[in-house]
Amino acid sequence: MRAVDLATASILILLGGVVVADSLRIGIGWGTDGPRSGFFPFWLGVIMILACAGIGVQAWRRSTDKPFVTRERLAPVLKVLWPATLMVILITPLGLYVASALYMAFYMRWVGRHGWSAVALCAIGIPLLVFVVFETWFLVPMPKGPLEAWLGY
Repeated sequence: MRAVDLATASILILLGGVVVADSLRIGIGWGTDGPRSGFFPFWLGVIMILACAGIGVQAWRRSTDKPFVTRERLAPVLKVLWPATLMVILITPLGLYVASALYMAFYMRWVGRHGWSAVALCAIGIPLLVFVVFETWFLVPMPKGPLEAWLGY
């Protein structure tokens, strides 16, 4: 686990460095109308670097090297990973709304063991709400599939 913590902290420190460097490129100062574009990302990058450096120091000082994950702990992770991966794959042929409805229905029923009425309400209601918010109110087009095309969107 120590090696994984050190590797993760190192990668995130590098990512924070990229954020800081790009923020410096676009400007972190204060302009006439307020903070410049890089002001907030710069400080978020600095906080990220400091936090990850602290995690790295803690991992370095740790004397035990327990395994990163055991078989028992991996099972719940895979219960989330495989359906989520399938949902992402299904976005292209089915569209975001249908893929997310299928994902929510499957996940609520399989993992949550919820009743069919709650599954149907959430699996239909949440994608419908997201559709209304993004497509009609914000006018942000999301990936659509054949169902939306059949409905005229």
